[in-house]
Amino acid sequence: MDITQGRWRIAFLAVVLITCVGCDQATKQMAIEHLKGPPPLLCSYFGDTFRIQYAENPGAFLSLAANLSPDVRFWLLTVVNAVVLCFVGAIVLLRRDIDRLSMTALTLILAGGIGNLIDRVTTQNGVVIDFLNLGIGNLRTGVFNVADMAITAGFVLLLPYVFHKSDEPASVREA
Repeated sequence: MDITQGRWRIAFLAVVLITCVGCDQATKQMAIEHLKGPPPLLCSYFGDTFRIQYAENPGAFLSLAANLSPDVRFWLLTVVNAVVLCFVGAIVLLRRDIDRLSMTALTLILAGGIGNLIDRVTTQNGVVIDFLNLGIGNLRTGVFNVADMAITAGFVLLLPYVFHKSDEPASVREA
């Protein structure tokens, strides 16, 4: 089975998208139902290494761009994001020379991006629902969600391409 060819490509894409987006949206709904409220509930596990806490993120990764005006955030985090996701989706669907690792990475990025885009379109003020946090003492991650984990996993899978050194001279690669 080669996930980069024919029906396997479509099946792989469908399974990953349905699984990731479905898990992301289901867990966000559970966070809204069980953690949201005054005051928001905080659950701590494994000596406070793992926290579950409700958060609404109006920005991107680690709340970047959260302080921008709502109109600018909409265009940047919703419209531009949707265009980029369409581009990634087109690559995954149409590139015949894509390898398994790239296909998997881009599909995970696409799935996570769709999960967060759904939030931006369906929530008031275009916020993304976050609810997971890891850390030890004061050294903690930002609050994140299942979509963010898919995006991160996709980028980690792409790292070998970033650090790959080609044996070919630059003039041959550019041709």
